[in-house]
Amino acid sequence: MASNLSSEEILSALERMNAAELEEFVPRVIALNASRRAPHLKPRESNLLARIEKGLPAELKARLCELEQKRDEGLVSEAEAEELLSLSDQAEQLHAERLAALAELAKLRGTSLPALMDQLGIVFPDDA
Repeated sequence: MASNLSSEEILSALERMNAAELEEFVPRVIALNASRRAPHLKPRESNLLARIEKGLPAELKARLCELEQKRDEGLVSEAEAEELLSLSDQAEQLHAERLAALAELAKLRGTSLPALMDQLGIVFPDDA
């Protein structure tokens, strides 16, 4: 069934979504795209790929960078230091979840974690 919506109309609808709706929607689009690129993927693999691709929301990432810079310059307030700690915890939790999904996908595919990461083009930062 062909869609009557243009890409621009879809993008416009996405721009009207709030952050929570968008965060819920994006992994589904990633999983759909992955399943279309590789239709032989099992639903579990598609789900794992969506979890692997999920990143820290842009607004939180920007705030984290801002607070890290203030900390490095010695200009962070006590409240900001607490916020920085909370955001860092969130980023670490997301990183751990992505790593767990990578490990599970490697196991499903019968390959090593480094080999899978290489295959997917995933490189974690040195400080991750």
